Amino acid sequence: MSSSVAPQLTIEVGVLVERSKGASRWADVIWRPTGILTGVPDTPAWSKLSDDGERATFYAGVAEIALYRSEAGNYRENLLVEAPLLWVVLHPAVGDPPFGPPTVTADPAEGEAWAGTPEVTVDSVPMPDTIREQVAAFVAEHHVEQAFSKRKRDRADPEALARRAPQGHGQKP
Repeated sequence: MSSSVAPQLTIEVGVLVERSKGASRWADVIWRPTGILTGVPDTPAWSKLSDDGERATFYAGVAEIALYRSEAGNYRENLLVEAPLLWVVLHPAVGDPPFGPPTVTADPAEGEAWAGTPEVTVDSVPMPDTIREQVAAFVAEHHVEQAFSKRKRDRADPEALARRAPQGHGQKP
């Protein structure tokens, strides 16, 4: 889910992904995002960082968290929970590595939208403190509180609701 509008702020991060053995006969392996690195390490994408035979951790590459003024309310809601999250999206690719460049968002609504897309792998990970501070500063600068205004319903017109005879029926010529 990308926007044609340029973000007001982007934050570059590194993405960590774990590969573990599948627990069923339908999946040999399970891939899932496990963490975010603040900043970008000088490591090639899809470098194996650790492997204990059961689980392997990979540096999946660089992603940008794009922050938009119009979504500041969603970022604010994310920051209000006890443990703010980031959503990491892994886009399948043919070959090795099995995924293309990852996508990361701080917007819970966007994360939920991605989670409804069957072709991708999506998981939430804890938001590192330094990123939380940057998102909080962005929200403080761009969030505008919307006053709640209850809509008033239009009064129903009883004549508009009345039954009428079909046109041309029951009328004398």
